Amino acid sequence: MMTMDGPASSSAPGATDRSEPLSGDALVARIDGLYEQQRRHFAAGRTLPQSVRADALRALLHAFESKEKLICDALHTDLRKSAAESYLTEVGFVLAEVKHTLRHLGRWMRPDRNLPPLAVAPSHSYVHHQPLGLNLIIAPWNYPVQLAFAPLIGAIAAGNVAIIKPSELAPASSAVCAELAREAFAEEHVAVLEGGVEVSKALLERRWDHIFFTGGTTVGRIVARAGAEHLSRVTLELGGKSPTIVTASADLDVAARRIVWAKFVNAGQTCVAPDYLLVEASVHDGLVSRMKAAITEFMGADPKVSPDLGRIIDDRHFERLVKLIDPEKVVEGGSHDATERYIAPTLMTDVTMDDAVMGEEIFGPILPVLRIESLEEAIAIVAQRPNPLALYLFTTSRDDEHKVVERVSFGGGCINNAVIHLIDPKLPFGGVGESGQGAYHGHHSFETFSHRKAILKSANFLDPSIKYPPYAGKMGMLRKLIG
Repeated sequence: MMTMDGPASSSAPGATDRSEPLSGDALVARIDGLYEQQRRHFAAGRTLPQSVRADALRALLHAFESKEKLICDALHTDLRKSAAESYLTEVGFVLAEVKHTLRHLGRWMRPDRNLPPLAVAPSHSYVHHQPLGLNLIIAPWNYPVQLAFAPLIGAIAAGNVAIIKPSELAPASSAVCAELAREAFAEEHVAVLEGGVEVSKALLERRWDHIFFTGGTTVGRIVARAGAEHLSRVTLELGGKSPTIVTASADLDVAARRIVWAKFVNAGQTCVAPDYLLVEASVHDGLVSRMKAAITEFMGADPKVSPDLGRIIDDRHFERLVKLIDPEKVVEGGSHDATERYIAPTLMTDVTMDDAVMGEEIFGPILPVLRIESLEEAIAIVAQRPNPLALYLFTTSRDDEHKVVERVSFGGGCINNAVIHLIDPKLPFGGVGESGQGAYHGHHSFETFSHRKAILKSANFLDPSIKYPPYAGKMGMLRKLIG
């Protein structure tokens, strides 16, 4: 395991066998030990030098490159992801984020300098990026490796220490996250703490300088309350029903392929997956026909045997999803197998707002299609629901594009594509309203885990008396300086 000081042994003081589940007093002692260890490490300033941050990022890069097969095997065990999908959506994503951060780290760390107003002359001002300190990162099960380490990259780059809590619903991936952390970091810098709800609850009882949570709104509210209790900064990456709007001017062949890929990657268990389609009536049937063809093209005649279609994470989610399928409205798929937690890529048409599938975020391989008469109707439907994390619009009309971007509130999205806005590290990724608060990726991650500290530095060679009392006779000059 490489650290800023060189190799670190797993038998270092305070280290324990993290493969053993902890509870009760042992869990509290473990958390308290890690917490104080990291607090002291940060307070000593050991994470601040650029060289330390860069070395830590390179150690993470090396860990991911050397353990790629181990990561992919774990993802296959938990979600039956193919090696290609695991690389595309998890391993490769983290590698690209680390490399982007290493390329720009020096520039991000430099102060932002400003020219202050004449009223405070002779002075200059700048913004210093101060690391927040001790961070808690709570990762979900659907992208269990990527969403544990992508935010960590920003935390390290900003000069912080962190504890990661992976999801217990993806146990193989959770174990891999712990192994990656042991490979790359000393635990006083970054540690992974595995376990279930008891661990999460115990962690949230502590005061953190920042809590970064990815998951559903129910737990998100619990995390927000815990942060408020200690006045901790909180980033919430949640979800919601992300709409896709297809207008009459859309290129249907392209739209069908891109929607199908975005919806059914990771078996639909993606927080920014197209959750429902709003399709103008004149192109409804043509789009549905093309999507059915795309499913066959991507997954074959029997998607169950496709190596590229994942499985549902657990029995509870499988049973919930099956209840959302209305057999009378299924035009593609609909079959399922509880023994494998398999659900075929499913399209449903003639769906109404009253159907069960429209009552909650789907988070699975079921795509309801609603027929609309106009873009205005689509905008009105989206506006009636909580702010979505993402929105996708397929159109060739610049006017339609402007209408949706300017009038509809959503976290982020694509025009004539879906999901892939996450790939651009220059774009902030985050929600609005019930879909989340705060954003990250690239420089936005660095800023999320930093405090922008304002500094004004004045020279001593000149000290104008205009600002000091007595003020008699000075009002004219003061108005000119301040106004």
